[in-house]
Order: sequence, then structure tokens, then C-alpha cells
Amino acid sequence: RQPLNRESFVSLGKAIDLYPGVENWFSRMNEFAEENDLILEHYIISSGLKEIIEGCSIYPEIKEVYACEFHYDENGVADWPKNSVNYTGKTQYIFRINKGILDLSKNAELNKYVPKEERPIPFRNMIYIGDGFTDVPCMKLVREYGGTSIAVYPDQPGKTAIELINDSRVDFAMKADYRSGSRLDKTVKDILRKISITSKLENLHRKQLKDMDVD
Repeated sequence: RQPLNRESFVSLGKAIDLYPGVENWFSRMNEFAEENDLILEHYIISSGLKEIIEGCSIYPEIKEVYACEFHYDENGVADWPKNSVNYTGKTQYIFRINKGILDLSKNAELNKYVPKEERPIPFRNMIYIGDGFTDVPCMKLVREYGGTSIAVYPDQPGKTAIELINDSRVDFAMKADYRSGSRLDKTVKDILRKISITSKLENLHRKQLKDMDVD
């Protein structure tokens, strides 16, 4: 019988089969972003179990993981749900990332008004990649706020992927092939180029406004 403790959950994560190319996806994208004068951060927002994600080989590449968690007793055995993340709850973490309030205990700070231009990660600079129904609200939110949403599927596009495109809830739907040279790889790199160019032009615009500000 499998014990319900942190170690057993983490060990399950080590056995997860990842999509092709995921293992080196983060290092490749980080390098590409740096070449385009960008700092790239990776987050996971999941309705799965955080402890299992911690066991995955890609966990060290992730800045923050928002997922379901257990509370553990003095013996390290799970005794109560600590955090539950459903499809609507996922959207709050998008706003946390947007405002840079990553600590879940800082709810007051999260609800404070912050001008869009002062938020560390603008929505327009976000790329949300999702593969399940619980990702739909986040994909729609990011897209509506100026970011890019991509629905991925294992092999062939099913009814859901087609509907997401037709209903304008995602920008793209493509095979979950993260290998170098894949359609997904090329598309994300094009989006990063766009983000870089847009940021440079906006910085130039702000600089000119400042330079031309005459009392």
C-alpha cells in the first residue's frame, strides 16, 4: 500500500513521461530570450499535486509552482488539503505573476491597485501554454489582456482544440512537440521576438517623452 507522505508523492513525479523536447525546452528558450534582450521566467499553474511536480526533472527550471497541496502531520503523512486549485482559481495566479506578488500569504498586497505600467510582468508579455479544460479560463484571460495563449494536444487536434480557436479563446493550437525546430518551438520564438521589439519601441517612446518634456 502506497503511503500518503511527501516522499511518496515526489517519487511519483520522477516517473512522469514528459512531452518530446520538454527536458531542454527551458534552457533553449532562456538562451533565445537572452539573445533578444529578454529575461524569461517559467511558472506552472496546475490542478495537479505540487509535490508530484516537485519530483519532475524540470522542477528546478520553474520559478514558482501553483498547484494543489497537502498539509502533513508531525510524521510527514498527509492529513489535510492545504491548497486546492480548480479551473477558475487558476486565474488568480495569473494576477499574482502580473503584479509580482508570488507569496500566497500576501493577499492584501495582491488586492492593492497597481498601475499597469508599474506591474513587473505585463499581460502582453505572457505566453500561456495549456493542455486541459482547467487551463481554458487562464488561456482566455491572458489572450484578452494582450498576451498569447497556446493550446497543445498530444497527437491530432481534437474537438476541444478546434473549438478554442473558433471561439477566440486561444491564439494557436498545435502539437505538444517541444523539440527544437518544431512548430511550437518556432511559434514561441516568434512571440518572444515580438515581445522584445514591442518593449524596445515602448522604451524608446517613453525616453522621447521624457527628453522632450520642457517646463
